[in-house]
Amino acid sequence: MKLAIIGAGKWGQALYHAYSQRNDVVISSRSTKNIENFVPMEEALKYEYLIMAIPAQFVRGWMEENFTDHGQNILVAAKGIETSTGAFLNEVYGKFVSSDRLAFISGPSFAAEVEKSLPTALMISSVNLELAQTYADALPDFIKGYVSDDVVGAEVAGAYKNVIAIAGGVCDGLGLGNNARAALISRGLVEMTRFGEAFGAKNETFLSLGGAGDLFLTASSTLSRNYRVGLGLAKGKSMDTILEELGEVAEGVPTARALHKIAQDKNIYLPIAQEVYAMIEEGKNPLESVKDLLS
Repeated sequence: MKLAIIGAGKWGQALYHAYSQRNDVVISSRSTKNIENFVPMEEALKYEYLIMAIPAQFVRGWMEENFTDHGQNILVAAKGIETSTGAFLNEVYGKFVSSDRLAFISGPSFAAEVEKSLPTALMISSVNLELAQTYADALPDFIKGYVSDDVVGAEVAGAYKNVIAIAGGVCDGLGLGNNARAALISRGLVEMTRFGEAFGAKNETFLSLGGAGDLFLTASSTLSRNYRVGLGLAKGKSMDTILEELGEVAEGVPTARALHKIAQDKNIYLPIAQEVYAMIEEGKNPLESVKDLLS
């Protein structure tokens, strides 16, 4: 299989490592990187199979400026909701590519562990199950691939878990204990499922690798950028300081803003996401958020 990966951040490079085991893979990004098989963007975009590892908030602008439709298939590797519009990534990419040529990757998968070829399981979702299976079959031996047709569920879970991960970091940063973290993650799962139901997602998706699997991982480890945002909030750091120290994109931050807007517009009860929004956007004291959640 001939593949081109667009986006050479940590996750893009991890996917390059994984897919290179069995396939002819090139990688490209806006700025030139010293990576094997790095090619100019124009060359990469001519490939029939693309993997897009572009952060969610930059997708629309990047596609408008760079993408020309040659009939390519796209595997979307980012997770998030567009803050400015509240659109899911399948809707953003759908402006440029038909839905039967889009697939979405999700599941518990820290880039650092994928780059070490440690055992991993991922879910690839698409309305075109044949396309999803094509991308799944191209995965290396150390990654088990599953397929699903619930694109909305995969998208909601992939985006929402980053917000719950921020709350998980706050919980551990405040030293609230294992009981509190378990309660937070399990109620977070309920909350993201409720949100997904409002958009027609399947309940079983939230109990899958892309739902519970990714949530459990992301909300309880310092390898998670969003979890580290929560640790910073628990220490009383400003968002500017936290993001500067992080030096990477933490999708849970803009996603919390998007969820806040959608919850207001559609009157959906999202208590954990709303408290994360209040801490991020309004500077609410984390201890006050804990108190409000408990009450």
